[in-house]
Order: sequence, then structure tokens, then C-alpha cells
Amino acid sequence: MKKGFMTPPKHVNFEAKKLFDNVGEIIDGSIAYITLKGGGPTEQHTHDHNHLFIVTKGEAKVLLDKEEVIIHQDEAFLVEGKIPHSVWSNQDEETVMIGISVKAK
Repeated sequence: MKKGFMTPPKHVNFEAKKLFDNVGEIIDGSIAYITLKGGGPTEQHTHDHNHLFIVTKGEAKVLLDKEEVIIHQDEAFLVEGKIPHSVWSNQDEETVMIGISVKAK
């Protein structure tokens, strides 16, 4: 079984991993395919809503002001929109990531 995954009761050949709890009201969501050295925006930005990033393939690097956070495959990370940020692929292969915009609490 994959690290952090479990089989829910009464399920067969099914592995699941909880990625996040209640993060707020969802505004919208999208999927991104980020290739080598891809990402953005090229200058960090801010806004009123938060981003919930979920990496389904590869690895992403989130720049948060002067800090770096790595999101591995099958992991999620919530970015507060008021903190300057951008997101980039962190490997030589394509990174696939779901981005969900969430109203800030």
C-alpha cells in the first residue's frame, strides 16, 4: 500500500488518502500541466482568495515570499492569497497539479 493511504471499510482494491479538511468555500478549480522550468507567474503575486494545490503527478515548488515549499505527488498544500507566491515544476518531468481557488476565511 502507498504511504499514507488506506482502504476504507467495505472497499476492494481501493486506496485512499485524505488530502485536506474544510478549507473554505470553493470559488473554482482547474488542472495544470507544468513542463520543465514551467510555472508562474514570473513575479510573485497576491490576491484576496487562497489556493489549494494538489499534485497528482510529479513535484511542485511553491515560492512563498522568501520561503520554498515542495509539494510531492499525492500531497496538497494551501497557499494564503495574501502572501506573495508563485508555483513551478520542481523536476525534469511534467508535473500535473489541481488548483482550487478558495475564499479566504
